[in-house]
Amino acid sequence: MRASVIQIAVDEGESVESRRRRAASLVREQAGADLVVLPELWTTGAFAFEEFAGAAEPLEGPTHEVMAKAASDAGVWLHAGSIPERAPDGTLYNTSLVFSPSGERAASYRKIHRFGFDKGEAVLMGRGEDLVTVRLPETTLGLATCYDLRFPELFRGLVDAGAETLVIPAGWPERRCDHWTLLARARAVENQAFVLACGTAGTHARVPQAGHSIVVDPWGQVLAEAGAGEEVLTVEFDPGKVAVTREQFPALKDRVL
Repeated sequence: MRASVIQIAVDEGESVESRRRRAASLVREQAGADLVVLPELWTTGAFAFEEFAGAAEPLEGPTHEVMAKAASDAGVWLHAGSIPERAPDGTLYNTSLVFSPSGERAASYRKIHRFGFDKGEAVLMGRGEDLVTVRLPETTLGLATCYDLRFPELFRGLVDAGAETLVIPAGWPERRCDHWTLLARARAVENQAFVLACGTAGTHARVPQAGHSIVVDPWGQVLAEAGAGEEVLTVEFDPGKVAVTREQFPALKDRVL
């Protein structure tokens, strides 16, 4: 299975419309991949809190339209990262979108753990409630977003729901880059699953981004890791390794809680 992880730069000065077109072009360039992944809140920047309300869009808004077309044009499964969604009742959510190779929306996931403590995303956006998995022909994806990475209980729930490949778009800050790679490997090891963690490059609202998108196998081995700048990380992996790993080292069967 081939995955392309698009670590797009989200820098100030580029319009949302321009970035949508650029992201769509990058997705189309991945024709031949099985799965393509974009990062968290790449339309606005994950730390551009003051822009969330103005940039929020309906679930089936302009980003949905552009990304559905890009997935169809490339013939790929596309995790289109996340957008600031405005629900019909006016609540904002940090919502991920997944499209099939035909351009149909296969799933959406509202981020459960919101970052910021008593400010930023934590107070501006609503909390998602549902764990989401997506069945692909070769593997089952489990969806999480950025700050979710710090909460292992969520990933246990995804594994119980059948997840074999954990996909984590993020806008992770440079100053905690070591946490990003450490936690990605930990989630892979403890859940005996592949992890595809897609970060952003550039600077969001004066917050330098970590980049370093990473793909980790069920034994915690890093299969590929990006640098700090804009980059497309492409990796081949065998989804069947999950079942083999879980059979050879059946730690998940010994869970008590």
